[in-house]
Amino acid sequence: MESDSSSGWQGKGALEELMRERIRTTIEGIIEEELVAALGAARSQRSGLVRVGYRHGKRSRTLTTSLGPTTIAMPRARLEGEDGRRREWRSAIIPRYQRRTERVDEAILGVYLSGTNTRRLRGALAPLLRGAPLSKDAVSRLVGRLREDFAAWAQRDLGELKIRYLFLDGWYPRMRIGKKRVRVPVLVTLGVCADSRRVVLDLRLAGVESADAWLDAVRSLGARNLGAPLLAVVDGNPGLAAALKVQWPQIALQRCTNHKLWNLLAKAPAHLREELAEDYRRMIYAESREAVEHAQIAFARKWKLRCKTVSASFEEAGAELFTFTAFPTSQWKALRTTNALERSTRNSGGGPKPRLRSPARRRCCSCCSASCAAARLLCAAWSAGTT
Repeated sequence: MESDSSSGWQGKGALEELMRERIRTTIEGIIEEELVAALGAARSQRSGLVRVGYRHGKRSRTLTTSLGPTTIAMPRARLEGEDGRRREWRSAIIPRYQRRTERVDEAILGVYLSGTNTRRLRGALAPLLRGAPLSKDAVSRLVGRLREDFAAWAQRDLGELKIRYLFLDGWYPRMRIGKKRVRVPVLVTLGVCADSRRVVLDLRLAGVESADAWLDAVRSLGARNLGAPLLAVVDGNPGLAAALKVQWPQIALQRCTNHKLWNLLAKAPAHLREELAEDYRRMIYAESREAVEHAQIAFARKWKLRCKTVSASFEEAGAELFTFTAFPTSQWKALRTTNALERSTRNSGGGPKPRLRSPARRRCCSCCSASCAAARLLCAAWSAGTT
């Protein structure tokens, strides 16, 4: 008769309990290795002058991991410095007062910034927290730490990135301020490095997508040692183009071909829109630079006769609509439009919208928190691809 070797671990939650037990053993083993390295000797080992301290007991510490709270035995020790003074040993792996792993903190922040209050947050994360304490002050500290991380990220040096291409556009996610849901302009700057890596360079809230706002954003890139890029892909905002030329006079500008198509369709009568779109796409997606130039001449000549408003809008873009043809044909698809940026913002905004629940006097801090959440989502979405 066969026996069930797992009979001692049957029932609901048995697998999680087994995993938590192994996690406890693993964590204690890692901490033990850290302590041995700090002391210069293992437990009860006689090592002469190599030893720089001694153990003095253990204390219990509850650490909430992705499998719930786990109680570990945290060793204690005193280290002797070169000056002869003794100090208490502190683990760098599990710092003092840490009660949750980073992954758990990220889950708490994600749920909170999606618009869930602290009471509902505890209910939503009950399977993860499993009774572990979570106070309003703890959530506030996490949000404050996120603001600090975002501030450091927004001021980091960009000199080593070797950015070749910039993609800049305004993003208008919906946010809840008080009892109203409004669209808040966020100025987004993305970059492509020489090795094809994609990097989110800057993300900032703006009262309005104006020339001054874009000038501040572009100047901050220069102040953070961003070298002159070869090309900037923009949507046609005149203030943005002017700001780029002020900072980098030699930079080439590429007008987003999709934005221009939408503008042309808005100018055309309904019965001409399908024909206009076909002619435009035939011109933009031609296979060679010469073919694009021939199609451009034909398009301009035809639509100057068919619809003057379409012709005027097309001429307004000028040569900046075809800057991509000066680059290798293998890069045309990526350089013609700001689609990559818009896909990133769409992906990062597809989930729950950051909710600003505070009154007006705390609105600035809440906007900062929402920006932090949006930045993290946007970084993940943009960095997932390569050009």
